[in-house]
Amino acid sequence: MRIGLDIMGSDHGPSVPIKGAVLAVRELPSDVRLVLIGDEAAIRAGLQAEGADAAAFDIVPSQDDITMHDNPTKALQTKPRSSISIGFHLLKEGKLDAFASTGNTGAMLVGSVFSVKPIPGVIRPCIPTLVPKEKGGVGILLDVGANADCKPDVLAQFGLLGAMLAEHVYHIPAPKVALLNIGEEEKKGNTVTQAAYGLMKEQQQYTFVGNVEGRDLFNDKADVIVCDGFTGNVVLKVIEGFHDLLEGHGVNDPFLHRFNYENYGGLPVLGVNGNVIIGHGISNEIAIQSMVRATHEVVTSRLSERIREALT
Repeated sequence: MRIGLDIMGSDHGPSVPIKGAVLAVRELPSDVRLVLIGDEAAIRAGLQAEGADAAAFDIVPSQDDITMHDNPTKALQTKPRSSISIGFHLLKEGKLDAFASTGNTGAMLVGSVFSVKPIPGVIRPCIPTLVPKEKGGVGILLDVGANADCKPDVLAQFGLLGAMLAEHVYHIPAPKVALLNIGEEEKKGNTVTQAAYGLMKEQQQYTFVGNVEGRDLFNDKADVIVCDGFTGNVVLKVIEGFHDLLEGHGVNDPFLHRFNYENYGGLPVLGVNGNVIIGHGISNEIAIQSMVRATHEVVTSRLSERIREALT
């Protein structure tokens, strides 16, 4: 297995992803090879500073890398030697089994859709996030930013993508799928959520348990909660902000610690022909290590293949 890691996408520069790669390689199986994509001199210097053997990694040099301020579509077209462009090229050519980055999220999404492309039958690829459950384990919320506007059939398909992620990567048996709404009753919400409810109720590929409200994110009513990307991103940022606020006020609670992004590292773009993992730009080395670990889990689970099988 070959996992590509973007060294140039971090908000902290290349040193943090290099440290994370060194931590990750110590716990990965011997048949996994990390491919570090970025400034070759910086990578070799960073590995040496960490006391790591450069021969334990593959290094692919990049240049003119994509920044957080670049236009995603334009950057991928005008910067073919950037770390993100090279990562997608190697993934498309089958020279990587997965590509992970904490870089420009828009560029990662554009590359996912226009380079490796959606799985046939997928209407819109989406981005999930993990939500810790009060009684243990995690739930999945999707979409959290890839699709600000969604039609009912897109929301219904998100239920399938989320259910497959929950079952095959996070080992939740027969995951319960719900629709995020402003009330539990079937006729609650706007015309889109009402129509989506009807489609989700009639499908037979996953267990639909109806509507849930925002207060149900952390309880056991549902394992997978579906919403459009606009709503999901607002919810995600509220959760992150509330976590930081409580932590800043000195609250020390085991459940609060489970909201720390370091625990999860990164999550896959669901519905594309390849394993693409997106992490936080602010990730420290522990989060990078977790992202690589999560990438290995996604590849091992054969998630993309399982989604393709489910849609055919």
